[in-house]
Amino acid sequence: MNMQYDVVDFEKEVLNRSYKIPILVDFWAEWCAPCRMLSPVLERLAGLNKDSWALAKVDTEQLTDVAVKYNIQSIPNVKLFFEGKVVSEFVGALPEYSVVQWLRKNLPSKLQGQIDLAKTLIAEDRKFDAQKLLENILTAEPQNQEVKVLLAKLYLFDNPEKSAGFANDITDPKYMELAEAVKTLSRLLDVGNHPERLPENPSKEKYLDAIADVHSKNFDAALGKLIDIIRSDRTYDDDGSRKACIAIFKFLGEEHEITRKHRRDFGSALYV
Repeated sequence: MNMQYDVVDFEKEVLNRSYKIPILVDFWAEWCAPCRMLSPVLERLAGLNKDSWALAKVDTEQLTDVAVKYNIQSIPNVKLFFEGKVVSEFVGALPEYSVVQWLRKNLPSKLQGQIDLAKTLIAEDRKFDAQKLLENILTAEPQNQEVKVLLAKLYLFDNPEKSAGFANDITDPKYMELAEAVKTLSRLLDVGNHPERLPENPSKEKYLDAIADVHSKNFDAALGKLIDIIRSDRTYDDDGSRKACIAIFKFLGEEHEITRKHRRDFGSALYV
């Protein structure tokens, strides 16, 4: 085992340092054969990626309090720390290719500070500033999934086609639900622009009204109308109202006040 990576002071060498660079922590023990298989893989990758992340090794026999705190029950256990918190982990001796893929998927962006700034701009309703910043980030990191899903949300109402394009590029399971919601809403807005595609029956006018409410971001009114349609004509537009409700809930977030207001009515409408 390479001694240069051994941790003595976990708070200083891992937690505090993780505010400057992501720290990959290998929890291991001398008696663990899989640990001896994984260790050279991590050390080789650490040497190749020293500007992106740093390796730290915790002997669970020596730093038992740290092992207990982080619920280490099986080793090797590898945890990725960023800004003082565990952001991802895996257990077992993965081959080098799998570790590389795992890192690509889970390693925090070097531009995370700018991404966080973009989120602040979005919260302040400074949409165009956020779009410009996120597109600059995407130029530097073309595969950044978080940036793509944020852009998909931002472009949804002004450019649904572009929004759907970003959503279609999402492959990270962490963002898939939101990406699917964006695609559903993008399709709904497109239907609103082509009402001739909808079946002619008593539900059509209310459905189009609900779509107009979605377009104007009046989600409260839209959900009320969509839930009414579910109660009276569940199959309209290929179950479009149910799909739209779920998409709005995911778009807003499960803890959003509008989501919470309509969740129970939505659930009861499904079983009328």
